[in-house]
Amino acid sequence: MLLPCGTTGEGATLDENETDRVVQIVIEQSRGRVPVIAGAGSNSTAKAVAATKRAKKVGADGVLSVGPYYNKPTQQGYFEHFKAIAEADDIPVIVYNVPGRTGGNIEARTMLRIAEIRNIVAVKEASGNLGQIMDIIREAPRDFRVLCGDDSLALGVIALGGHGIVSVVSNESPSMMSSMINAALEGNLTKARELHYKLLPLMNMNFIESNPIPAKAVLAMMA
Repeated sequence: MLLPCGTTGEGATLDENETDRVVQIVIEQSRGRVPVIAGAGSNSTAKAVAATKRAKKVGADGVLSVGPYYNKPTQQGYFEHFKAIAEADDIPVIVYNVPGRTGGNIEARTMLRIAEIRNIVAVKEASGNLGQIMDIIREAPRDFRVLCGDDSLALGVIALGGHGIVSVVSNESPSMMSSMINAALEGNLTKARELHYKLLPLMNMNFIESNPIPAKAVLAMMA
């Protein structure tokens, strides 16, 4: 899948017209070959609902919705936030849990409640807490997908039963990252581990400064 306007890119700094245009361009260029998931989160529930509706209107296949940042909701607050988004439209929703960015963690027990909500189909888990991630994988509904949000943990998360990744490195080395993930999903851990360690220096370099600064620098060098 392609994911324009994610919150660890520059989605949070774009206005509504810019966001919609970026998503439209990605949809046009993908030509239906892969799903396009639009970043549509906000710390304002009303704004997140509006962004979700706009994403559907421009043709996105789903949305990525980050946990409210700065507000630091209670666990019940997280549940009500995502429930309101899901009930506002029928587009598939992927929840994004990234405590290092938002200042708050969606705990496993809360995520499992959220996973029961209609049309919430997956979580991008970037807590870095393997115990929490395992609890979600173990208890989640059968059709709910747990996607790793940290490149360096992707192999481990998939080995534990996760379903894939939303990746930074794939912007720079899509073929090798895809091969690593597919090998892991197919159970070929020898190949997956080999590719993981080839990519690990790049994974680490992507976070020597705040993301997306290193990724943009690499892409500029590649241009």
